[in-house]
Amino acid sequence: MLNTLQNAGLDVLTCMQCGTCSSSCPSGRYTSLNTRRIVRGTRVGKDILHDEDLWMCTTCYTCQERCPREIKIADTILAIRTIAVHEGVMLPAHRKVSQLVLEYGHAVPIINDDVKEKRKKLKMDPIPGTVHKYPEALDDVQTLLQSCEFDKLVA
Repeated sequence: MLNTLQNAGLDVLTCMQCGTCSSSCPSGRYTSLNTRRIVRGTRVGKDILHDEDLWMCTTCYTCQERCPREIKIADTILAIRTIAVHEGVMLPAHRKVSQLVLEYGHAVPIINDDVKEKRKKLKMDPIPGTVHKYPEALDDVQTLLQSCEFDKLVA
């Protein structure tokens, strides 16, 4: 995997394990995410594809912006996730959301009356500008997802 990341321009070998990434990670304050451990695991060849913490990153890019070596940490985590998904490794919750997107064109399959009222109170359009508002777009969304084989990845 290290070669794949390096070929994509993501070089974690220059990491000096200073901990800036982990100490500045907002998600790490509330979850077990330790970006430094993920980077180290990548460097030494550990099986990080099955590490559930890989999915705790919210991709806010704080770690990447603060890295003194300018390592593309968030981009690396996204690349590792991509490799994991292609290997069939995905958290059940993420797989479920992906299947909802395939089926409904949106991760939230139903906008009920309560949600519509809350949106109105917030001075928002009661129906978001998604396939909920444009149901005719569902076929296009599904075609797009099938053309890039997203449906096979999350099956």
